[in-house]
Amino acid sequence: MNAPSTAGMLRALPIEHRQRLMHLAREVSFPQGIRLFHEGGRADRFWIIRTGTIALDMHVPGRRAAVIETLGPDELVGWSWLFAPHSWHLGAETTTPVRAYEFDAMAVRAMCHDNPELGLAVAEWVGGIVAHRLRSARTRLLDLYAPYGSGGHR
Repeated sequence: MNAPSTAGMLRALPIEHRQRLMHLAREVSFPQGIRLFHEGGRADRFWIIRTGTIALDMHVPGRRAAVIETLGPDELVGWSWLFAPHSWHLGAETTTPVRAYEFDAMAVRAMCHDNPELGLAVAEWVGGIVAHRLRSARTRLLDLYAPYGSGGHR
């Protein structure tokens, strides 16, 4: 099951909202192996991947970090910026060279506050991604650490 795409969210917004949001975008590039953020760090930005892949991981005490999901083009990297206390719930590292749009979280939150219609659309989109990623994390951790894996038992 694929997460809702960023392209889908941008298409779902009326053109004036989409233009306002993309006006805040800054094009960035990262080489392979760069840590974008660590679990527990301050979530002050987010990205929409244009090219490349980024692995989301979760700290597992006494073990190597578990990769929960690998994200690719048109996918959102980072949702913790939208919800207080604005700290990362997962970690992220580039697995290939990446080009992305980067957004300043404070500027986007202010825009959403000033325009409740835009804010609702962004919150619904990000909320859907959060739900998907929580299901992915559960399944991945069960596959890695449960005696019989996820086995489809939920």
